[in-house]
Amino acid sequence: MTTDFASRVRGCLLGGALGDQLGSAVEFSRWDQIQERFGPDGLRDFSQLDFPGHISDDTQLTLYTVDALVEALEWANGGTAADETALLWLAYLRWYAGQEDGFPELAPEPAPRWIDAQPVLKQRRAPGKSCLSALATGDMGTLARPLNPRSKGCGSVIRSAPFGLLPFVTPETVYTFAVNGSALTHGHPAAHHSAAAFASLIRLLTHENAELAGAASAVLARAEQETSAPELAASLRAAIALAEQGAVAPTELTAALGEGWVAEEALAVALYSVLATAGNTTPEEHFRSALAIAINHDGDSDSTGSIAGNILGAFYGEAALPPSWIDAAEAPEVVLGMAGRFLAQTEAPA
Repeated sequence: MTTDFASRVRGCLLGGALGDQLGSAVEFSRWDQIQERFGPDGLRDFSQLDFPGHISDDTQLTLYTVDALVEALEWANGGTAADETALLWLAYLRWYAGQEDGFPELAPEPAPRWIDAQPVLKQRRAPGKSCLSALATGDMGTLARPLNPRSKGCGSVIRSAPFGLLPFVTPETVYTFAVNGSALTHGHPAAHHSAAAFASLIRLLTHENAELAGAASAVLARAEQETSAPELAASLRAAIALAEQGAVAPTELTAALGEGWVAEEALAVALYSVLATAGNTTPEEHFRSALAIAINHDGDSDSTGSIAGNILGAFYGEAALPPSWIDAAEAPEVVLGMAGRFLAQTEAPA
């Protein structure tokens, strides 16, 4: 593949937003309810909806992750080092303030940035309880001082693709950024390492031109080293094995991989959907087929759709994104605006 970096960045962020938005329409529906509403094949296109719908907190938090990295890059490009994890925390606090009409009582109040003026990112779209409760404390969660120590919901995974987009950093740096970013709100090791596995997968596709199967195997090999989160390796192994069977029924998918509400399951369902449909002939066909699997099941359809969209957008770039879906997208100018700000800090001027 010869896809350029800028196209991969835009494809990853906008692909995730599209998967999130389409999946949001069926997030809290069981498979039989989805079939009753949309027919035996489920929801496969925005044209089946009376209204295109909305992005969720998944896309909101992903863009706030981008903004934190942009701010860190601004400092670095100006010759000053910055604490990336602290900037992530401050960015997520700004997201929280938009959701809750103010900062937590004990938290700092960082200065607003461009992203904070975008109304769509202040809309309350079923935000995750772990994210809100951790930020509401006004404390910065860390590995040493975990908040929500038992939480391994997928809220830390869905926002972690941008770490993998960072250029000029080592694989271990990407992994560490994602782990520390996860620990801001989620305390369970499976949440940390699932977020890092996802970011690592995006890095392999974006910067090493990896094939999907090879990247999945590499991420599994890394996960097998993490003895504190054995469920992650087990879920990834199951996803890869199930994909070798091709597309299976949604009931079989959830029986094998779970519903995606927790971190390792969300990543596994999305990875399976991408691998099981890899034989499609064009990037757009692959994107459509994978997203159909990623969202049509009992479970967290917007999160699994978002992760699958991030993966294929990073792999193919913008070529994967159906034009009619982009036409139906909510606030694509905000997503592309954050992509542009990220690219401005990571690419040399023309």
